[in-house]
Amino acid sequence: MRVRVYMMMMEVELQNFYKIVPYFCADRIILHRFRHGGIAMWKYYALLSAFFAALTAIFAKVGVKDINSDLATAIRTTVILLLTWGIVLFGSHVGEIKEIPRHAWLFLVLSGLATGLSWLFYFKALQLGDVSRVAPIDKLSVVITIVLSFLFLKETVSLRVVAGALLITGGSILMLVK
Repeated sequence: MRVRVYMMMMEVELQNFYKIVPYFCADRIILHRFRHGGIAMWKYYALLSAFFAALTAIFAKVGVKDINSDLATAIRTTVILLLTWGIVLFGSHVGEIKEIPRHAWLFLVLSGLATGLSWLFYFKALQLGDVSRVAPIDKLSVVITIVLSFLFLKETVSLRVVAGALLITGGSILMLVK
């Protein structure tokens, strides 16, 4: 019998509402996704992503201190590889590989290459610079993503998104100037 420790991400007292409940087992972490009163769940996942990205920057800065940044990236990538394939295997999704269309394969490979290059440059920047300056500059990727999604994916960009992008750009410029 496994001992499970439950950590509630949100508490809702209203009837017929549900929660996101990550529970930690001896051998895995599972994030249950339940309906939560119509609130867009992507927002919670995005916040969790931001939290873990912040931890990544701190841990990486300490990790690359005395080793080659390319080696550090390779070690990190291996850990990610093991984690994500473990999730795929545990979730019984391996059989879905043969259903992935060629078009998706192409863009997944391109995304992997872009991610690898991003990480290599990020780790080198962390090794040479202050994490408190490198991480915000790295977030210029948000602005670049907004521009590329507008140009290539034909996504609409609201005034609020433009204003946010300008604020991020201004903050990144402040971080570049010493």
